Amino acid sequence: MATANHQLGEVERLIAPSVEAMGFRLVQLSMSGGEQSQPTLQVMAEPLDDGDMNVNQCAELSRAISAILDVEDPVSTAYLLEVSSPGVDRPLIRPEDFQRYTGFQARIEAETPIDGRRRFIGRLQGLNDDLVNIAVTDSDDSVKEFAIPLDTILRAKLVLTDELIRDTLKKRKN
Repeated sequence: MATANHQLGEVERLIAPSVEAMGFRLVQLSMSGGEQSQPTLQVMAEPLDDGDMNVNQCAELSRAISAILDVEDPVSTAYLLEVSSPGVDRPLIRPEDFQRYTGFQARIEAETPIDGRRRFIGRLQGLNDDLVNIAVTDSDDSVKEFAIPLDTILRAKLVLTDELIRDTLKKRKN
């Protein structure tokens, strides 16, 4: 029996070319639930042009992905398919996400402590040599910069701030 990570890797391999051909990029794939309920395969995607994603686009992607997965059958059990956009406070997954959102507030959880801490909330400073740089303002208003190895990040996402909302609304106008 294939592991969940292997199955997700196979799903990504199968659907990524079609998703991109339709004008979207995969943000994240995950499988949740399972023991007491039917598992859910969540496919998070966004337009390649960084525009908004609407319900019709989610439905269109869902139909295309479902057709591919029905034929290829990479998941060994019955599951529900959920296609969604990442939202404003999106997860940061790929190296380019950390570069693209430089200057915005992010929450990062590292696998191993760096200077005694595993959780960081601060302003992204970019990515250099597979190190995510973040400036954290402590309770005494001092700012400390951390370099977090990309391969040690368990979870990362943007923090919903007025600045992020303004930037999102500005992109929608354009």
